[in-house]
This record gives sequence, structure tokens and C-alpha cells, in this order.
Amino acid sequence: MTMARRTLAAARVPFELRAYTFIPHGGTAQAAAELGVDHHATIKTIILEDETKKPFVCLMHGDKEISVKNLARVRGVKTVVPCSPETADRHSGYHVGGTSPFGTRKRMTVYVQRTIYDLPEIYINAGHRGLVAAMSPRGIDAALTGLVVPVDVAI
Repeated sequence: MTMARRTLAAARVPFELRAYTFIPHGGTAQAAAELGVDHHATIKTIILEDETKKPFVCLMHGDKEISVKNLARVRGVKTVVPCSPETADRHSGYHVGGTSPFGTRKRMTVYVQRTIYDLPEIYINAGHRGLVAAMSPRGIDAALTGLVVPVDVAI
């Protein structure tokens, strides 16, 4: 039982676990293909930091990239960069490829791409590589406090 699953259960968020074969660097595209779901509905969890090394989380559609320039503007800082895998693991308590925004080791601000809420169902990491939670995007708000921001860039 991962901390992500415990956090979702404690918040009474209905979810269904779906397993897929984790392939390093396969990302959300590989998960979506194996699960037979829309790549846009797979949600990636990225751990980033600003110039003061303060970590935070951004949730983004699997088929989009984060505009770090827009995210820096929203945060009121000069620069934002993704954390190294080792640093992300340390902040989140999860291994990259299995990072979930739920039940992270460190409390971090979570930014959510606003169009995620337009989807009927999302597939978001459940705290272990090869395991996602299928759930309503409204469950994000029930399980944690996020800031809804437009920070996507089409790939």
C-alpha cells in the first residue's frame, strides 16, 4: 500500500488501480498505450524547484509540456527548473516514473493545469512505477490543495 493510495483512501476519493508494464523512459505515452486510454488523460507529476531551491509539484497532461516560463511568472520567481531525479525522489518519497502528488514525503505546493478538470476521468500515478489510479479529476482537490494554473505547451 503506497502513501498515495493511503492518502486517496483517507480523503475518500473513489479510484480504481490499473497496472501496466513500466518501461524506463516510456512515460505517459507508454502507459496510455498499454492501458488503452487517451494519452491526454494520463497525468504526469513533475517535481520542480525555483531559484531558491524550493520544491513544488506540477500536474500536466501526458501529451503536453510545462511552460517553465509561465510557471515562474505564476510563482513570482525568475526561474523554474525540473529537479534532478535524485532530488525529486528525495522531496517526493517516490522514484521518478512512479511519482504521485498524493502522500509526498515533503509538503509541497501543487499546481494543476486547469484543463485537467475538463476530463471525465484521469489516470495519475498511484505511487509506484507501473501503477495508476483511474479517478475523477475532482479527486485531486479532495486529496490535496492545488493551485489551478494555465502552464501547458503543446508538444
